[in-house]
Amino acid sequence: MTIETLATKGFNRTYTTLAGIDTARLRSMRNVALRECFKRMEDTPYRMQFVATVRGREYYNDAASRNVSSTWYTMENMDGGLVWITCGTAEEVDYSRLLPIALRKVRMILVLGDATNIKRHFAPVVSQIAECPSMADALKKAYFYDSNDIKVLFSPATSSVATSESLGELFRFEVNEL
Repeated sequence: MTIETLATKGFNRTYTTLAGIDTARLRSMRNVALRECFKRMEDTPYRMQFVATVRGREYYNDAASRNVSSTWYTMENMDGGLVWITCGTAEEVDYSRLLPIALRKVRMILVLGDATNIKRHFAPVVSQIAECPSMADALKKAYFYDSNDIKVLFSPATSSVATSESLGELFRFEVNEL
């Protein structure tokens, strides 16, 4: 059987279905030690991590997405519109892989740092791009964004900034301050 012949269509649904099959297999394992090992597995910190719901809006911490491919995967697996908080950098980053998904899902981009490269890539597909001096400022802009059907996603898409841990903790702290 191939992925194309599955009744369930769509990237996220296909992988969810396959994960369900694996889960069913894990439950029926006879090796108790292996089953216990899988019970103790934890999510990767700062990877598609739900932080809070504030005023009915969900906030997600994806600070571990340190490249375009990781950010693409996260965006692809999120439903609805997004306010994307990212990190700008002086180095040239090729964001072209994110353009189709940005066109479909991203309503606003909030950039921590230099937004020149982000604006050059995304201005044709996202009308609202703002440079923010701090995470608190970016989250205030996201908080007051006038739409009910969006989620706020922090996903740096670059490795040329602070560590995932420090960025992730800063995001969580500032979300909880809203």
